[in-house]
Amino acid sequence: MEDSTLPQGAPIVVGVDGSPESVLALRAAGRLAGALGCPVKAVAAWHLEPVYGPYAVSDWNGESVMRQELQRALADAFGAEPPAGLASKCCRGRAAAVLLEESREAQMLVVGSRGHGGFAGLLLGSVSSACAAHAACPVLVVHAPKPRGPQTNAAEPGSTRRAPDEPAGRS
Repeated sequence: MEDSTLPQGAPIVVGVDGSPESVLALRAAGRLAGALGCPVKAVAAWHLEPVYGPYAVSDWNGESVMRQELQRALADAFGAEPPAGLASKCCRGRAAAVLLEESREAQMLVVGSRGHGGFAGLLLGSVSSACAAHAACPVLVVHAPKPRGPQTNAAEPGSTRRAPDEPAGRS
């Protein structure tokens, strides 16, 4: 049997893309790291598909853009009080592949349920799904809180909601 223990101080790795869910993932990782006494490692990945033809973008710097996005997300998550031992890393590569590689040396991987890109109706994004299925460590997928709409009252005109003491068959 293989010994799967990690060296003391292995980080909680967080996937960051600047989305609101990744900021929530950073905050969750910060709380967990404080409780576990380990560092947080924020990881952002960028990937540029090769483009051929007359409209190729030649001056876009993916690393610079992602570093700015990473710094903004860290500031949004932690403000002036980042967790002790916070580290950040910006890598070229597809997000899922980069995070799966980082999971090999992590005690936990934390990702948001939805990042930038994809279809808004999906419950889990492709990166969070890939991480949950293939990471080498436990994975926490952080979901944004569901917005709470105004509560309707059964006494209001047009309401379809029943009052708690109202029989189900009454209209």
